Amino acid sequence: MADLLNYKGHPVVRDANKIYYGSPDSDCIVVLTVLENTEIEGTKVPSRILVQLQSTDPALALKQEKILNQVERKTLSDALNIGSVWLEKNR
Repeated sequence: MADLLNYKGHPVVRDANKIYYGSPDSDCIVVLTVLENTEIEGTKVPSRILVQLQSTDPALALKQEKILNQVERKTLSDALNIGSVWLEKNR
């Protein structure tokens, strides 16, 4: 397995406008969805992020059932920080 980027001890993987934070082997994972970007000095920077704490329980069929908590944040660092708190509380 390739080395993954980690933030506060949890793996971070990006796929298009989604960022998955946490281990899929855990009870839950944080999914960050970039809703808007702002261009700063020619670089796109997330400016509106939906943060969701989702259960990894395969028995939960509907997406809405998997969402345990959600909030919007304006910066990626704020989004990762709230996600980190949620992951620590749900260990």
